[in-house]
Amino acid sequence: MKCLVTGASGFIGRGLSPTLRKAGYDVLPLSWRGAPLPDGTPTRALDLTGEIPADLFADVDVVIHLAGIAHQRARPQDYAALNETATLALARIAAAAGVRRFIYVSSVKAMGDSPFSAPRNEEDVVAPGDAYGRSKWRAERALLREHRQSSMCLTIVRPALVYGPGVKGNLRLLARWARLGLPRPPPGGKRSMIALEDLHALLLSLAGSTEFDTQTLIACSQDYSTREVYDALRLAAGAPTGRSWLPRWGWRAGTAFYDALGQGEGSFDKLFGTELYDNTRVLAQTDWRPRVSLKDCAPLLMSDPA
Repeated sequence: MKCLVTGASGFIGRGLSPTLRKAGYDVLPLSWRGAPLPDGTPTRALDLTGEIPADLFADVDVVIHLAGIAHQRARPQDYAALNETATLALARIAAAAGVRRFIYVSSVKAMGDSPFSAPRNEEDVVAPGDAYGRSKWRAERALLREHRQSSMCLTIVRPALVYGPGVKGNLRLLARWARLGLPRPPPGGKRSMIALEDLHALLLSLAGSTEFDTQTLIACSQDYSTREVYDALRLAAGAPTGRSWLPRWGWRAGTAFYDALGQGEGSFDKLFGTELYDNTRVLAQTDWRPRVSLKDCAPLLMSDPA
């Protein structure tokens, strides 16, 4: 079978194409600039906000759509152009070309920020408060409107926080803190996460699925606090967990300063807030099971360049 992967050179995509090829797929990897994959495999350059050639989908059975703007500093119109408009255009052309399955990798951010600490399922959605979350939610709604009754099967995957080699953002910052031996974070808060390798395995399972019901699935495996992540990173480096000598207010002041420098946004809440998700549906509706823990992945996180 042939699989087209957009965003193939990104954090999730660069390891997905080799996984698919190893499973026997003929893979067509696309990226914005045509950057090669880490193993040297070339990708085809394509700006999805421009014209998408219909012949791109010749003999393609499955599309896995990863491309999108994920960072927090883009203009709202840029999120709309790539995360919404281009996503819908890609799906339309794929359906017209006879693609049998379209897998849209969205985000739990499409579900908005819940005021509750209980794990949320796929229906526990509130209005997203930021432009990124809104663009993902609107793309999901548009795809469902057009393709729920389509001959092309639509699967929407909402990953929780993904960790693995090459991760950026607060997890990369936390690994840097662990290397430097900065104070152990205080207890409190917990977030659902998923290992990059497990997400690849889920996408591979969905690509080969024979089910044709439209579905939306949360992808997560285990829940970790910032302290638990820090401790796992330190232990992976052969170091003790360290002392919690910095009070919580000190962390709040430090993250506020970090945000003021333009390095982040809402960093304290991201580090110490609670954001939990329920993976009951994905376990019930697929044969996928998570196999990688943070402890397994911590040595690779610590070996990444700072």
